[in-house]
Amino acid sequence: MKHFALVVLFSGLAMAAASAGFAADSPPVPTVRGHPFVCTDYTQGKVFVVSIDGRVEWEYPAPSCNDIWVLPNGNLLFNTGHGVKEVTRGKQTVFCYESQSAIYACQRLADGNTFIGECNSGRLLEVAPDGRIVKEVRLLPAGQDGGGAFMRNARRLDNGHYLVAHYGLDVVREYDGTGKIVTEIPAPGGPHSAIRLPDGHTLIACADRKSGRPHVFEVDPAGRPVWEVQTDELPGIRLMFMTGLQRLPNGNTVLTNWLGHDHFGEAPHVIEVTRDKQVVWSFADHATMRTISSIQLLDVPGDATRGEIWH
Repeated sequence: MKHFALVVLFSGLAMAAASAGFAADSPPVPTVRGHPFVCTDYTQGKVFVVSIDGRVEWEYPAPSCNDIWVLPNGNLLFNTGHGVKEVTRGKQTVFCYESQSAIYACQRLADGNTFIGECNSGRLLEVAPDGRIVKEVRLLPAGQDGGGAFMRNARRLDNGHYLVAHYGLDVVREYDGTGKIVTEIPAPGGPHSAIRLPDGHTLIACADRKSGRPHVFEVDPAGRPVWEVQTDELPGIRLMFMTGLQRLPNGNTVLTNWLGHDHFGEAPHVIEVTRDKQVVWSFADHATMRTISSIQLLDVPGDATRGEIWH
């Protein structure tokens, strides 16, 4: 049955590629195995649960969704344009936060609170289950609007610091618990997501802003590059606008390839690459999805609230 599922997935990808106009002589994209996963479709405003054979098993409306987590209880936590929701598989809302600011980042913390990054206001918030703001860190003066490009994804780190992808500033910054800049990593092209890995390295996905050269790169604690994937390095695949990331325990990296800005259907939505940049899995369903912006695999064990999922 597992073999059949992989054949279905690979065949679906091949048909999607053909319908998108990929060259017939393009190098084939190998598929070693599939993954079940959850993802956000920013353009359609939906979150999906997808089976190992690439079929949508569950979906829920979420305008401008950009970040998603599978919680230990099986519920999904995701942003909704100007808010954040936790929803059960029975589609019951059990947590909700709303704001006038655009929101692109959310994260459930080990203490049960929810971290939320407000883009326009530049506020980093920790919100209790009952909706009370229990901590607020301002990266902008009160009343100042940083605009829709001020930040994309952000994470609260185990040490109480915050890692923020400043899309419009072309930098990733780590802030301490008071909002003071601790480190700054240049990220040309517009950083969309940044992950602090267990070894202290930082993995960053950059978009197509100004440079037009989407890429993913990793730096060590001193800011020195140790790994990267550039726009045209993967045979048969072009990186269009890099958004979500997940580093797997085996060292592979899962990338979401956002296909907006007139690139609908032109490449896979999701790509898994090894450290030596071999593509071992990819996913595309251009009939159902438009622009996948965040992903979490369901076959990687770990408690997302305790830093055991690197996403």
